[in-house]
Order: sequence, then C-alpha cells, then structure tokens
Amino acid sequence: MAALAATAGGALGAPAAAEGEVPPGQVDFPTQCLAPQEAGLPPADGQSTARITVDDPAPRVGDTVTVTYQVLRTPARNPVGGELPADTLTPTGRILLAGAQSGEVTVVGAKRNDPVPAGAPLPAVTMTGTFTVTAPGETTLTPGPYTLHTRHLLDLDTACTAAAAAAPVSARLTAADLPTANLRSVFLASAHGRPKAPVRVTAAGFPPGAAVTVAGRAGAAETADRVRATADGLGAAVVELPVTDRATTAVVAYEGAAWSARQGSAPAAYTVVDAAPPPSGTRKVTATVEPGGLGMTQAGEDITLGAVAYGDGAAAPGRIGTVTVTDARGGPAGWSLTGKVSDFTGPGGIRIPGASLTWTPSCAAAPGSLSPCTPGSAGVVGPEGALLASAPDAPLVGGTFTIDAAVTLHVPPYTPPGAYTAVLTLTLS
Repeated sequence: MAALAATAGGALGAPAAAEGEVPPGQVDFPTQCLAPQEAGLPPADGQSTARITVDDPAPRVGDTVTVTYQVLRTPARNPVGGELPADTLTPTGRILLAGAQSGEVTVVGAKRNDPVPAGAPLPAVTMTGTFTVTAPGETTLTPGPYTLHTRHLLDLDTACTAAAAAAPVSARLTAADLPTANLRSVFLASAHGRPKAPVRVTAAGFPPGAAVTVAGRAGAAETADRVRATADGLGAAVVELPVTDRATTAVVAYEGAAWSARQGSAPAAYTVVDAAPPPSGTRKVTATVEPGGLGMTQAGEDITLGAVAYGDGAAAPGRIGTVTVTDARGGPAGWSLTGKVSDFTGPGGIRIPGASLTWTPSCAAAPGSLSPCTPGSAGVVGPEGALLASAPDAPLVGGTFTIDAAVTLHVPPYTPPGAYTAVLTLTLS
C-alpha cells in the first residue's frame, strides 16, 4: 500500500477538430427552451448542438466514470431585460443512460460566461458529473434536458428539452467485469507421513456451503488420494486425507469436477516416507525440496506525482516504484497483482476521483524464472482496481519478477491549488 500525492492543476483538453470536421459524438437535435415566466418571453424553438465525452470508454464494473456534457449551441436567449453580466450563468443537465446500464447522470457547470447582450442567444456551456458502472456490456449516453440558470436582479431558469422523442446517442462505453481474486488455500498439519497415514487438511477461502474436494497430486496430475467435504459458514473445511499413493507429492483443494486456477488452491507439499527397512549394507538417502510462498516487496514508500499549473488543466505524471514478486511455491498456480486507488483529497476536502488516475504497466521475469510475466492493460486504475501484472498457470511455475507502471493523474480544470493525496493498494493473489 502506497500513498500518492499531486499538486493541483488542470486536465489536458482534447485536440481540436480540423476546420469543417465534426468532432466525434457531436449531435444536433430539435429543442424547445421555455423562458422563465418572469421574463414574459415566448418559447424558443431551434437546434441544440451537443457533445458528450467520457474519460474512460472501456471501464470495469465498479469504476467511476467522469462524463462531460457540452451544449455548443442553444436556441435559448438572454431572459433579462438588458445585458446579462459576466459569470452569472450556471448550467445543469442530465445525461440519459441506456443499454447494459440505465438511468440518469446529473451534470453541473461552472458559473463562467462572457457578457450577453439583451435578446442574444445564451452562450455555449460545459457540464460534468460522475457515475459508477454497475453492469458489463455497452451503455449509450444521450443528451438529456438542460437548464440555464441566470442570476442577475432575479434568479431565472430557462428549461430546454428535446422536441423529438429523444436526442441522438452521443457517446458509448463498454464495461467489463473485474476479475475476482482467488483466496482459496490449503494447510497441512504435517508435511510428511508414512504410507496410508492420514494427514489433517484445512481448506479455507471457499464460498460457504461449497462442495470441496481435497486431493493428492504428483506434479500436475492427481493421485488416487481424495476426500470430499462441505465448506462451513466461514468457507472452511477440515478433513482427514489418507495418503495411500506413494507418488503423492502435494495436496490441493478445489470446487467443481477438477482443479482450476480460479476454483482451486495452490498445492501444499507433502512427502510420503517409506517405512520399509533398507537391505543390509545399504542406506536410503532422502532429500526434500520444501515449497516457499508467494510474496512481494515495493521500492520506496510514498509516490509523488509531478506538479501541474492551475488553469485549463494538465496531467501529473509519475511512477509507482518497482514491485518485486517472488513465487517460490513450486506448484501449478499462477498469480495476479492488482491495484486500486482511493479518491485524491485536497484542501477543504475537495476531491479528485480515483478514476482520474491511469497507468501503463510493465514487467519482466528474472533469468531462470519458470514463468513469463505479463503486464496489465494500460488504462484507468480507479477505486475498484485494475490488473497490474500476472503469470499464467502451468505444470510448474515460479520465479522472480520486477514490475513497475507509469501513472498519470488527470486533474480537472480549475482545481483549487494544493496537495492532493490518495492511497494506492496493491494485492497479490
């Protein structure tokens, strides 16, 4: 677990579209804007031009996604009798979700506008909001109603809605399920015994009530030693396993018809000690290779990201620091290293969402390692987590692996200056 800190600034904007080119996601739709009753103006009918963008078009379930709703053109007009002064217009709106996930996202904009002459159209506005992804699959985002609140002499609301049944879809995202960690494990009361001697085995980390098989193994193959049990309310099962097969070198526990990396434990080493006396004049020599564990260390402690300037926005870069994973278990199970980050908290409790942090992982296996090391995909880390690196299942795995990641915090525009701190948690399983 490491803390990340960044100095506040702003986020880099999207590159401008070439002249005459319509930016991706920009849509037009007929709109009716109802002026406030106090203004005495008729409804304004015309076209709205809008665009919705998301900070992560391929999130995982549980991620927090930041959405931006831009109204680039509106038929709404200045509702006050004279000039509307600068910085007196506040926009709010809704984005409509459909597909894998349905609902609405409330978005709000800053009170920031140039002076608007009497009777002139109201200016373009930008609104932002967030929502949590709750379902895998494709979700569409459509511009919903928006309200332009002006505060000059009186508080006046101009409410605008699509004149047709609905505005066109402006953005899409496709969410994936977050892989779950396998916490199943097995513990032996003794690491060796004579043929046919029972060994007390504790299987843990299973779903309560699951049917659990405890079996002997010789390398990647199962031996004839096998018992079955039901996990208790805490997800554990305690059994006596008679080890009758002299080929048994390890014990595993699993759900289902056969062992798998997703539903099985890593193997625990076991040695069958032959009790038969050696022939006269000979001596039996036995050496046991004891399995180790799976662990990790991380270089350094706190992680400091680069500073960004206050204003239109920027990205704060940094690195998480080298993580070393050591796999000395000697079994067939691979491993995965995931990370998640909390929201960044700054002065006055102001927050930058954890979903604003992205990373690009890298990893390498040390010479002599039996397993390859595969880096996770570049993308959002977020509060629900993402894969940093992994090694696959194989008949025999193990090795030492060095892992790192370049990270970037995308700071929203006009974030108040100060130090913003979050906690990055790495989990190895």
